[in-house]
Amino acid sequence: MPDQSIPEARTPESAVRTPVPDSGRGVSRRALLGTAGATGLVLGATGGAAGYAAAPAQATPLTSVGSDRAVFHGKHQPGITEGLQACGHLVAFDLAAGAGRKEAAALLRRWSATADRLMAGEAAPHDDTDVARDAGPSSLTITFGFGHSFFGRTGLEKQRPTALDPLPAFSSDHLDKARSDGDLWVQIGANDALVAFHALRAIQKDAGSAARVRWQMNGFNRTPGATAHPMTARNLMGQIDGTRNPKPAEADFEKRIFVPASGEPAWMANGSYAVVRRIRMLLDDWEKLSLSAQEQVIGRRKADGAPLSGGDETTPMDLEKTDAKGEYVVPLTAHARITRPDKNGGAAMLRRPFSYHDGIDADGTPDAGLLFICWQADPLRGFVPVQRKLDRGDALSPYIRHEASGLFAVPGGAAKGEYVGQRLLEG
Repeated sequence: MPDQSIPEARTPESAVRTPVPDSGRGVSRRALLGTAGATGLVLGATGGAAGYAAAPAQATPLTSVGSDRAVFHGKHQPGITEGLQACGHLVAFDLAAGAGRKEAAALLRRWSATADRLMAGEAAPHDDTDVARDAGPSSLTITFGFGHSFFGRTGLEKQRPTALDPLPAFSSDHLDKARSDGDLWVQIGANDALVAFHALRAIQKDAGSAARVRWQMNGFNRTPGATAHPMTARNLMGQIDGTRNPKPAEADFEKRIFVPASGEPAWMANGSYAVVRRIRMLLDDWEKLSLSAQEQVIGRRKADGAPLSGGDETTPMDLEKTDAKGEYVVPLTAHARITRPDKNGGAAMLRRPFSYHDGIDADGTPDAGLLFICWQADPLRGFVPVQRKLDRGDALSPYIRHEASGLFAVPGGAAKGEYVGQRLLEG
């Protein structure tokens, strides 16, 4: 879990705040938040008698959480540079037996049309379930990617990027193959759980007979607005997680995260590669450590994320600082020291994870941890060198276990009138 994070108080080029659009059907399904819901709010605020005597309440607008909207069409796919969302679903599909390039193209066309509508706060194109009827877009993003096996199933082996070669084995791997990889990968994120589920169900239904679910995982983050001020997320170990994430304002951000327009293969222009890992946190063992011991493992203070060498969360870590005994203040095996880009040949990735909790085992152990998702222009220069170094001596390793893994090529965004992956499937 490299020490890099997403600033939550940022609105990138792919996300804009906008009123809920009119669906063209008279009263929008989202407009049902209007008079009935608003009257209920007035009654709750003023008391029964006063509320019933008052004039009809005006339609109450959605809060910023509900009205925030990300845009589907653009240079990059949504769900990469946006801030962390409160709810997430990851789902991988395998093409059905006999399905090939033609069926895959039709599926991506359906999925893209559905994503465009749902992200705008509109109903699904076909057989909408009404699960999200009363909500706004809620920063919904839907992102599509291709796994290594997709290219063989569609006869497109010559178009498979070398960057999509299988990841090497790591010592922390205890991988369940049934919950790893897949022909197609979909990432769904939103700031409302029903909006996220609604999108998941629509995507699953759209798959029809062309593809079947291989695996599916659910995650969450802190809800925007739950803290007094925007701050870096915490993980289930209680640690501020991701302080050194690359920022879009940095001059080399695009180069490190996205495939250049002149890159190879051509269909991956402005795309990125997503490494997806289900990392179980051994919380019972972790929580037995003292606060000081936990901070030594990470290399940062638990309370505010500041490096043990001093300062605040954003203060550069002083790796040479020693204590009165001459020992490094930030231990050599500290997670934050090992994952620093300047200690890994400049290797960098944009982390955009979700926490997960899948219940409690029979022995009382929580099945919980991190759905680790990181984005980079080339995983051989991003994720792989950092993970190899973590394998050689990360103090955090005894407290985590990598249980599932996937690597996916995520093409650039679709222009208006196009669908995601069109340049690959029709090129």
